[in-house]
Amino acid sequence: MTKIAITGSNGRMGRALIRAVKINPDVTQGSMLNRGDDINLVLKDFDVLVDFTRPEATLEALSICQKAGKAMVIGTTGFSDEALKIIDQASSDIPIVFAPNMSVGVNLTLKLLETTAKVIGTDSNIEIVEAHHRHKVDAPSGTALKMGEVIANALGRDLSECAVYGREGTEEPRDKQTIGFSSIRGGDVVGEHSVTFFMEGERVEITHKASSRMTYANGAIKACQWLTNQANGVYSMQDVLDL
Repeated sequence: MTKIAITGSNGRMGRALIRAVKINPDVTQGSMLNRGDDINLVLKDFDVLVDFTRPEATLEALSICQKAGKAMVIGTTGFSDEALKIIDQASSDIPIVFAPNMSVGVNLTLKLLETTAKVIGTDSNIEIVEAHHRHKVDAPSGTALKMGEVIANALGRDLSECAVYGREGTEEPRDKQTIGFSSIRGGDVVGEHSVTFFMEGERVEITHKASSRMTYANGAIKACQWLTNQANGVYSMQDVLDL
């Protein structure tokens, strides 16, 4: 059975991951790590390390796993471009599943967005709205950015050039080539993402709402099981789910 270690195990996501391990008969619990714990001391106690913490902590864990040849599942968001390069470089030595959202439903939604963008994207004004709990520190969410990236790629656009993050003022009308993002933070919202394709006379809305962190945790455990049979490299949940 795949033995799984979890960083940030006393956090909201960490606790959900522990529950997901307990209810899955095909995996077993390895070390449960928190801030200040030394991963080097428990390298023999896991096959895959799951990390849903903060970028700086994830990169520290990645460096240790890379040297030890241990696989990682990374659900952390908010990485800089330089940090993304570090993850990519590490994948030459270890297999990594790196996804801003491990939910099966979200990853199916990404596939639907790709198809929709190819069919009606050039005729649409595209807006992405996401809502999360008051404790989330990065905005837009990693999932919203991934949605924008999928849509932009389907349309042959560069998201870094066409993304608009919030709007203020009335200096010029909306550019049809842009993809808009809006972020809402409040209460205990687990995660909601809605993409609207506005056309003349009609619109298409694709929405995913998570009511429990277990949807992310169960997806992460599925990724751990899948990853144990893979070669070195960076993989997405699309790969895990064969989408």
